[in-house]
Amino acid sequence: MRFAAAIFDLDGTLLDTLDDLAGSANRVLHAFGLPGHPVESYRYFVGEGMIRLVERILPAGRRDNAFVARVAEAFREDYGRHWKDKSRMYNGVPVMLDGLAADGVKLAILSNKPHDFTRACVRDLLPGFEFDPVFGQRPGIPRKPDPAAALEIAAILGHDPADILYLGDTATDMETAVRAGMFAVGALWGFRSREELEQSGARAVAGRPEDVLQLVRAGAGPA
Repeated sequence: MRFAAAIFDLDGTLLDTLDDLAGSANRVLHAFGLPGHPVESYRYFVGEGMIRLVERILPAGRRDNAFVARVAEAFREDYGRHWKDKSRMYNGVPVMLDGLAADGVKLAILSNKPHDFTRACVRDLLPGFEFDPVFGQRPGIPRKPDPAAALEIAAILGHDPADILYLGDTATDMETAVRAGMFAVGALWGFRSREELEQSGARAVAGRPEDVLQLVRAGAGPA
């Protein structure tokens, strides 16, 4: 049984955004007189939305709601100026997306990045590819790993969740796919480890984007 559709996480899955996220976060921390973090540390700070990112980068004693809100607003402003300074598609992503589209697989995106930034990234950094729908974190919709938005996409596409491949690079993504009843595939080129992906429910892992296309064409899919 072939997949009818594929839902993709964005950061760490289709786009390498780590340097820009870390750059904005560290500039904001320094502006508030706080220490920054190594870029590699941001692999574990991102993935659960902007507020969770801010909470994680702040010192333990500075995480009250009011201060988090101030820092989050400053981060939004800085990231709004620098979100595409260094961000780019991972090697192999165009081949994967073109191949899936040519095979008739519908493509959609679900990210915990704020909705406006998600749509801007797709527009400017993934030109020429058709994703519908494209959802970031929206007011009133619980963020991943809650499966609500993934199930909303399935309903929009008109397909049973079991017929949808979900590709992501974190435990959050794998848990989302499992809870939505989708086929979870872990992206090893992203921000987290094979161990995290497999322990969180990945039914397959891919070492590079082209492997996802091979997985689909080899007949992997719903039982």
